[in-house]
Amino acid sequence: MNIAVNCRLLQKGKLEGIGWFMYESLKRICNDHPEHQFFFIFDRQFEKEFIFSDNITPVVVGPQARHPFLWYLWMEWKIPAILKRVKADLFFSPDGYLSLRSNVPSIPVIHDINFVHRPKDLPFWPRHYYNYFFPRYARKAKRICTVSEYSKKDINKSYKVDLPLIHVVYNGANPKFMPISEDEKQILRDKFTDGEPYFIFIGSLHPRKNLENLLKAYDKFILKTGSSIKMLIVGSIMWKSKKPYKKIIDKHNKSGVIYTGRLESEELSQVLSAAIAMTFVPWFEGFGIPVLEALYAQVPVLTSTETSLPEVGGDAALYAHPGNIEEIAEKMELLANDSELRNSLISKGKNQKNQFSWDKTADKVWNCMEAVLQGLAKKNEG
Repeated sequence: MNIAVNCRLLQKGKLEGIGWFMYESLKRICNDHPEHQFFFIFDRQFEKEFIFSDNITPVVVGPQARHPFLWYLWMEWKIPAILKRVKADLFFSPDGYLSLRSNVPSIPVIHDINFVHRPKDLPFWPRHYYNYFFPRYARKAKRICTVSEYSKKDINKSYKVDLPLIHVVYNGANPKFMPISEDEKQILRDKFTDGEPYFIFIGSLHPRKNLENLLKAYDKFILKTGSSIKMLIVGSIMWKSKKPYKKIIDKHNKSGVIYTGRLESEELSQVLSAAIAMTFVPWFEGFGIPVLEALYAQVPVLTSTETSLPEVGGDAALYAHPGNIEEIAEKMELLANDSELRNSLISKGKNQKNQFSWDKTADKVWNCMEAVLQGLAKKNEG
């Protein structure tokens, strides 16, 4: 069978959550299934490292889809022509976008639908694009992959897609996230926080990540305890949050907040491993990869009671409501002062993380794809 894949987000040095999902799952699927031909469709020049096996043919078609108008042009006019040209039997889209003008059976990975519940977090054109097209993508899809039971139920309820057609394919984490020695931790503390221990937040600086309440809670924690623990903020600024989040970070610098910007995966894994705890209490997450990365790195976790986070953290995390600043501050104090609690969370995390791996992700994605391919084969036989 010919399987076409939307690889628009496979960009060297720019892999974020969805990009890593693409990279890790496609690498395994293509290598494990040489009997199929894969056509990787890029909207710009690709890197050879993304052509994982001999059964992959890269296809480049512009324009670079960086804006809702260009998303529309690429998906509705360029993609149908490519799918016809390569005689695609299946179109797989790990970023959730489909082409409504193509009749090729399609599977999107809809990681979450935060824009349904929090539309004002996004600029005008993206939020209108998402809320217009994604319900239509969901109805067009032969099957849908998503990354948590929470998102499965949300897609079912919001888009009226039958539950059996939605496959949960949890994310994995990079094996680079692992514990490091005390000496290595001290080197990183010396580099980033003048030798002091630190909490860490990892994620885009975006309203739904709830950074403002996290920093307010951190201020309360410092005011109450007088602790020397710093707060390390790692991530890039997104969308319209640029101005307010710059002000928020600047406002809190005096209380020990350090902003690193985006870090490459090698340094990111080390910086996380040296933290006293991950503090990540967003309003909405389809999965919550930073929580899983912390479990892999054997770092205690404080996270949100909302959406998918309890599903990922299980009994290996502390929880606080994202709107309850007092509760977040109290949980920070517990993590700072109770070494027995930290060790207990780390121990539980070793078991919890075993539920999630990229091998399991790839297998479940393939099971979804195979169900559609088998259906096509039976139809052709008939």
